[in-house]
Amino acid sequence: MQIFYEPDILANGGFLNEEEAKHCIKVLRHKAGDEIYVIDGKGSRFLCQIAEASPKSCKLDILKTEKEAPSVEQCHIAIAPTKSIDRFEWFLEKSTEIGVDKITPILCKQSERKRIKLPRLERVIIAATKQSQRLWKPDIRELTDIYSFLEKDHPETRKYIAHCEENEKKELFSELQKGEPGDSVLILIGPEGDFSSEEIAKALSKGFQPVSLGKNRLRTETAGIAACMSVQLTRSYTK
Repeated sequence: MQIFYEPDILANGGFLNEEEAKHCIKVLRHKAGDEIYVIDGKGSRFLCQIAEASPKSCKLDILKTEKEAPSVEQCHIAIAPTKSIDRFEWFLEKSTEIGVDKITPILCKQSERKRIKLPRLERVIIAATKQSQRLWKPDIRELTDIYSFLEKDHPETRKYIAHCEENEKKELFSELQKGEPGDSVLILIGPEGDFSSEEIAKALSKGFQPVSLGKNRLRTETAGIAACMSVQLTRSYTK
């Protein structure tokens, strides 16, 4: 059964937004009486029956509601967008499937991409959320300067910076296993040219621990996936 996304289904009278309605009725050729699933990205999944089948205004009757509480073990990846937007979108897609909860694109000294189109990136995340049958859509923030980001108060319990300088670092996966159940995690991933020495020093002064993602040098998007996967494996390992 197909899954559709409508964040305001409870507030708007049961209508799909125009983009999802068009896909439901015009592309997939659903009709009145058909049953579909809708998620709101906020922890709820609805079994719905199509009451009015219009590509511009698809009305639904909610038959059943499932709810999932938010995880306290939030995984937040702050990452420099890659020069190739396709590679960054690949990261968004795969990290969503793996289980990331929040993504903050960061602008660093050696960043090759200075701008992003947030609505386009949101669509990538929504598609991956539906495909992976998640009930909570990851939150993606606006592109933020690294120093502005570091000056903010972050609620995550454990904070790490993955960089390539030959300083003393510990393996991320090993460090994650030292945490407690329920810990939330924030990991900084730099651009292809790595964080500058000043950016690393600033992060360390704000309580971020320096970590390694392995002996091989990784592309930015691969490093982001490795970090996200390390968090998920740790959660599975400790349960």
